[in-house]
Amino acid sequence: DTARVARALEVVRSTGRTLALWQQHKSGGIAAQISLAPLILRPPRPWLFERCDRRFEQMVTGGGIAEAERLIARGLSPSLPVMRAIGVPEIAAWLSGRIDHAAMIERGRIATRQYAKRQYTWFSHQPPAAWRREMGQIDDKSIEDIVTKFLD
Repeated sequence: DTARVARALEVVRSTGRTLALWQQHKSGGIAAQISLAPLILRPPRPWLFERCDRRFEQMVTGGGIAEAERLIARGLSPSLPVMRAIGVPEIAAWLSGRIDHAAMIERGRIATRQYAKRQYTWFSHQPPAAWRREMGQIDDKSIEDIVTKFLD
């Protein structure tokens, strides 16, 4: 995994200590003061995909284009993880004139949905069966219901 190897090398170069040493010596923090329990949210896929579409559009209108422009201006390699992040290749293609705005939005929506689908699949099969799962739609009201059920 090149990303993990690169991260491990960054830690050694920056601190003189391996990542394993940092992970062995945990101190401080709030772990003793809180209690955590896993909860997996798996809303209905149509609802999730509609949220993904809205989220990508919010990203574009909320500064995503300017962020992609700054990344492109740095002349970074397209193979870097930051340049492959959801939205960056799509916005870059639009900014360079290779696709129109509507195609950029649609491709960004698709990339967002594909990422959500991979997460959904992972959360469906990988975590322990004992972890609680919530499969309904999520909104302000349902969050209160989920939290109430979870705390019982």
